[in-house]
Amino acid sequence: MDTIFQDIPNESIIYLSLSLAVFLILYWVVLFTLRKLGRNPKYLLPKGVMKKIALPIFLIFLSIIIRMASLRQLLGLEDEAYWFKKTSTLLFIFAMTWLIIGILKIVKQLVIHNYDVHTTNNLKARKIYTQFNILERIVIFIVVILAVGLALMSFEEIREIGVSIFASAGVAGIIIGFSAQKLIGTVLAGIQIAIAQPIKIDDVVIVEGEWGRIEEITLTYVVVKIWDKRRLIVPTPYFIEKPFQNWTKTSADILGTVFLYTDYNVPIDAIRNELTRILENTDLWDKQVNVLQVTDSKPNCVEIRALMSAKDSSTAWDLRVLVREKLITFLQQNYPDSIVHNRILLNNTDETPQSKN
Repeated sequence: MDTIFQDIPNESIIYLSLSLAVFLILYWVVLFTLRKLGRNPKYLLPKGVMKKIALPIFLIFLSIIIRMASLRQLLGLEDEAYWFKKTSTLLFIFAMTWLIIGILKIVKQLVIHNYDVHTTNNLKARKIYTQFNILERIVIFIVVILAVGLALMSFEEIREIGVSIFASAGVAGIIIGFSAQKLIGTVLAGIQIAIAQPIKIDDVVIVEGEWGRIEEITLTYVVVKIWDKRRLIVPTPYFIEKPFQNWTKTSADILGTVFLYTDYNVPIDAIRNELTRILENTDLWDKQVNVLQVTDSKPNCVEIRALMSAKDSSTAWDLRVLVREKLITFLQQNYPDSIVHNRILLNNTDETPQSKN
């Protein structure tokens, strides 16, 4: 052991030992503080925080230690200083990227933890959840691109090759730019959706004639969960460039309609009273709108519209089905003659002709 360290100055050994001790103490203090914050209800951190950031923090400290000249001198690797520096630089970039992504996910969990998208009045929760979902992907994409760029630029050889390639690839750059135009437009549409929010997670929409809910929003596409459990994959520019129906843009409550086609002798007031009775005896109605009107008259029938309100689109669908069934049953049992039927008018033409004198 003495032969290994005999040529190394004592100052280097002492400096390296103190540095290692300081880094280990700092690492322990950081982890101890995070554990304390995780147990404090006031600063409660999500589960798995230590797993997300403990290792990248350790790698950051390790990269700093590797870069120290005293370590190279202690190991007798002073001639390998270039590779030590490059290794520590790449390790530092990788660890910082990992740490930033981990912190971003922790912040997202802290924010959306206070908002529940499964509640009835979840408009604000869906806004926050949509914004953080899309912005998280944008930030991760930018951080990874910057990390890869910094890692490549740390090598002078690659930097020189890159400069020469960019200098001689003007035409290729234009071609690539035109090729990537659609991709860039798609990504920008995803960013615009995150900011303007024409749609949000769990919004009820009608897209391409299909009724469904927004299940997932990414930078390039949106997943719509159709009512029969199919999935409709729609590119993000669709929601910027084309019209579509959003039933929960500002609120979840919605009006439902039921149309009946009856004979002209139908008792309107009786149907109106029956509609009120049906609505008052179901929890599907939110007690806001209850209207029955004759909206059209046709040669063989009259059109009656029952208008009612519900707390959300799914409940409105169930309410419409219930009201339609109950009203038809009411007419069948009490006013069967009010059901649409065709009339034939027969004139009596069997007359005995008078004899002529």
